Amino acid sequence: GYGLIRISPVLNPHPQNLMFPILILALWGILMTSSICLRQTDLKALIAYSSVSHMGLVTAAIIVQTPWGLTGAMTLMIAHGLTSSALFALANTNYERTHTRTLLLVRGLQLAFPLMSTWWLLINLTNMAMPPTINLLGELFIISTLFNWSTPTIIITGIGTLITATYSLYMFLMTQRGSISTQFRLLPPTHTREHLNLILHLLPLGLLIMKPALISGLFT
Repeated sequence: GYGLIRISPVLNPHPQNLMFPILILALWGILMTSSICLRQTDLKALIAYSSVSHMGLVTAAIIVQTPWGLTGAMTLMIAHGLTSSALFALANTNYERTHTRTLLLVRGLQLAFPLMSTWWLLINLTNMAMPPTINLLGELFIISTLFNWSTPTIIITGIGTLITATYSLYMFLMTQRGSISTQFRLLPPTHTREHLNLILHLLPLGLLIMKPALISGLFT
């Protein structure tokens, strides 16, 4: 994404007939990868496809080449970089104890790790761009940019946002709620380093809410 931002001004002015296919692919990719997330049984695969879906928004915003689009793209890249990394850290924490990434087998972990379940909830809310996170700020900039470029894009971005919220809740409920399997009754406790790792992901996200201009003011 950063490479596209750096190279795109060199290619200006964009021929319109070359811009349309890339934008259509980026927008279509948002729907496809979001839909794939809904049928995933592997936790890490779900998180990986989630990242691809968010990068479809970033690519579309960069190609439109407006100040709002570039601001939104940069904001969402940084926000999702922290969010996705935290999700992978949580998935690895689960895997180290259960030795499986299958969602159906790792249910009910809230009973075993209540504090870790809190991290799951906060990071999933961030992933679905709940206010007042900077993820929401980036997505609003991008959706506004695409809407100004072409009105029908609001349908695709709106559906993509709805599916994102759906699979984020699905991921949280499948891993944390329900009855825990009998084979996971005796699990080793979480460590301080794991909680510190997650704090170091969420702290920058929280601080950037106070002053989003640090990452969004580059192109305004």
